[in-house]
Amino acid sequence: MKFAYTIVYVPDVSASLQFFENAFGFTRRFLHESGTYGELETGSTTLSFAAHELGEMNFSGGHIEAHASRQPLGMELGFVTDNVTVAHAKALAEGAIELSPPSAKPWGQVVSYVRCPDGTLVELCTPIQG
Repeated sequence: MKFAYTIVYVPDVSASLQFFENAFGFTRRFLHESGTYGELETGSTTLSFAAHELGEMNFSGGHIEAHASRQPLGMELGFVTDNVTVAHAKALAEGAIELSPPSAKPWGQVVSYVRCPDGTLVELCTPIQG
């Protein structure tokens, strides 16, 4: 078994790709001509975005749209960086909402949380020292 990708269902795939490129520096790998699916280069695991309409096709019972939820969903994307403060400020400048400013944790990491315009919860953190 290999963890291959995460798909985040969003209202506008192109806008989400653009935000993640601008805010976090990822590179676009692919955007389907329909505009309903796209991927970013993020390392060994692919971060993908799909339109809510594809979610409706895949899940007959529907799904919760993160952008429409008052609170963030109970899952996050975690991005490791050497400078959480700079990454956090950049995400806010690109339109993210601050949920928790950068703070030092007892185990030595610096961690912050932002909510992206498409509703995605992102943790920005320094590497775990071990």
